[in-house]
Amino acid sequence: MKFSKPLIEGTLIKRYNRFFADVTLKDGKVVTAHCANSGSMLSVKEPGSRVWLTPVDNPERKLKFTWELIEVFGGLVGINTSYPNRLVAEAIEAGEIKSLKGYDSLKREQKYGKNSRIDILLEKKGKPPCYVEVKNVTMKRADGPKHPAQFPDSVTERGTKHLNELAAVVKAGGRAVMFYLVQRTDSRRFSLAADIDPEYAKAFEKAAKTGVEAMCYSCDITTDGISIAAPLTMDLPG
Repeated sequence: MKFSKPLIEGTLIKRYNRFFADVTLKDGKVVTAHCANSGSMLSVKEPGSRVWLTPVDNPERKLKFTWELIEVFGGLVGINTSYPNRLVAEAIEAGEIKSLKGYDSLKREQKYGKNSRIDILLEKKGKPPCYVEVKNVTMKRADGPKHPAQFPDSVTERGTKHLNELAAVVKAGGRAVMFYLVQRTDSRRFSLAADIDPEYAKAFEKAAKTGVEAMCYSCDITTDGISIAAPLTMDLPG
């Protein structure tokens, strides 16, 4: 996935009210950018960090920039949560996710469960449907290869609900996958942040025992674009 326009570098002043970030551009101008990330952004919102923005031409949009990247521990992190589903879908269609090959169709945002939509539905005649839920991962609480990227970065009742619904898919005879996409370039391992949301960790363990699969991939990130890179070692319960 390529960014639609060349990114503009700046320095983060602060992120606030979930969807806003004040940034000082290199020419000294201060702008407010849209933050397409409703999570806590723990570990990826430190004031003074280098960040990159996309300029927006839409005259009807109030905020003229979108925050895309931040530099953490010397590497780039993609904070825009509108990209992971697209990145995973593109990788599946390109045959880059070996364990998700062999399906004839890929559909996005299909209704399932209790008032939910699955991120990706894979189908092929004669095979059970495969439901893929994608989770964006940005948190890493310490530098170095021994320290894992982690999910979630805050309590997520919605995430727990998705695990329960994926377990129901397996019980009904389908295939279900929880796909963690780490939008970082500095991670070799992944684990759950059970200290932040113990209920999510319990739901994951239960879902895994039911037969829900887990996958985790890192990303290659530059100021030109983002693409899925390689699977990470997962330290998970269940």
